[in-house]
Amino acid sequence: QVPLVEYGGGSVQAGGSLRLSCAGSGYTARTYCMGWFRQAPGKEREGVATVNTRSLGTITAYADSVKGRFTISQDNATNAVYLELNSLKPEDTAIYYCAASRLPRLRCSWDGYEDWGQGTQVTVSS
Repeated sequence: QVPLVEYGGGSVQAGGSLRLSCAGSGYTARTYCMGWFRQAPGKEREGVATVNTRSLGTITAYADSVKGRFTISQDNATNAVYLELNSLKPEDTAIYYCAASRLPRLRCSWDGYEDWGQGTQVTVSS
């Protein structure tokens, strides 16, 4: 069973928006961090955004390339995490993955994630 499942990917034109969702058994009461990552063709996977799930969404981190355009949020009632993608650019084209970490910490970095989803494709055309 896949611990996390992503929803909401698709194809949009540059400047458009998408909202990705992630939920599953990998997001539990033991989770400290949820993160969104992406991997573009021919490139390594990179971190996009993280949230400390114990902070009610107040402690977040973003890659410089998405700051001001993407927003991560969580819903502890449904154990879901979201990524709002605005002002999309062709270079945002990638497979987007969500991941969960049980490593206790305040600031959620890009490492230490045990459970992953299978990814959802985001394609931005110019």
